[in-house]
Amino acid sequence: MVRWKTDFSKWVITSNFERRGWQEVHDEKDESWNIFWANVGTVRQVFASDSLQQLRPDQLINHFPNHYELTRKDLLVKNVKRYRRHARKLGVAVPELVPSTFVLPQEYALFVEEFRKQTSSTYILKPNGKAQGKGIFLVNKLSQVRERAAAAAAASAHGATGGGSVAQLFGQASSRPGTSSSSSSAATPMRPALDNYIVSRYIGNPLLLGGKKFDLRLYVLVPSYSPLVVYLATLGFARFCNVKYTRELAQLDNMFVHLTNVAVQKGGGDEYNAAHGNKWALADLRLHLEATRGHAATQQLFADMQQLVVHTLKAVQPVMINDKHCFELYGFDVIIDSDLQPWLIEVNASPSLTTTTKADRLLKFKIINDALSIVTPPSWSGSGAGSSGKGSSRNRESAAADR
Repeated sequence: MVRWKTDFSKWVITSNFERRGWQEVHDEKDESWNIFWANVGTVRQVFASDSLQQLRPDQLINHFPNHYELTRKDLLVKNVKRYRRHARKLGVAVPELVPSTFVLPQEYALFVEEFRKQTSSTYILKPNGKAQGKGIFLVNKLSQVRERAAAAAAASAHGATGGGSVAQLFGQASSRPGTSSSSSSAATPMRPALDNYIVSRYIGNPLLLGGKKFDLRLYVLVPSYSPLVVYLATLGFARFCNVKYTRELAQLDNMFVHLTNVAVQKGGGDEYNAAHGNKWALADLRLHLEATRGHAATQQLFADMQQLVVHTLKAVQPVMINDKHCFELYGFDVIIDSDLQPWLIEVNASPSLTTTTKADRLLKFKIINDALSIVTPPSWSGSGAGSSGKGSSRNRESAAADR
């Protein structure tokens, strides 16, 4: 009998376990589970250097020990930059994966140099340790960076009260979790300083539908990093803003125009449509693009997005700890510009499993069902028969496979 455990109750997870006839482990201290769908905080404890817990051969958990190499914004950028530099040395062509991005305060001087070369550009700043659109702001002047950062710090219980140097405003987060930090926000192991930021060139020419900006949520399952095994779900969705897009400077602070996060858009009053949750199925978007931009252009776009996923994962492959007990279901957030070029926004280690509509609920149920079918194939019984399909005779190389 397969025994399962989870530390947060979401219907799309528990129902998938129950429909397989698996038995739930209720006691927090009971370690007899075979598969554990855990939050990232729990995984940190499981793999902490001082942890006395040792996973058995028949146990699976849904995060890799250092998943943050991919899902922490600043480390993602550093790994992607290193990957592209290495590819250039080898003479290998790698497409741009992320917009021009800098980590503050460490790369502030480089950011200023870039800014002065592109004085007409707009940049978006995101706090490293926050999600759901919190703490994000747009700037088109260097003076705004300092002003907005000071305001954000003053509004935070952990931040400065204003003034100070750029380093004081943005924190002194270490380059890797677990190293010391002089930031007042006291970075802890596997957690960045709260006021560390990344700044990226804002995609000012996004592809619009109905005049509104949108981005894509793609679901990517990785059961192994060595060899790299990737499944890119055909299910996904586009998330739309409530308000029509405009580049007017007066609307630079209007997050209902610029941020597609559901948590932000739900606060948009009557503009938010609860019937569809401001979401549109990826398959429907593809049909629309085929009708408006042509079949060949749409095919190329989806092929480019597939390559974006593969290259991003290859960028972190050398540093990722490939523990045989682990698999991961990532949420890739991608934006498409008006030239149909995809850009990676970020990667989520725990993509939201909260459902806003019936269609959303069904989609996420199917995503979890497919993921479990892959990492617990018929040959796996929770009794040491192998994990994540790694014992399969299919020696799959780096690839993105539609699922």
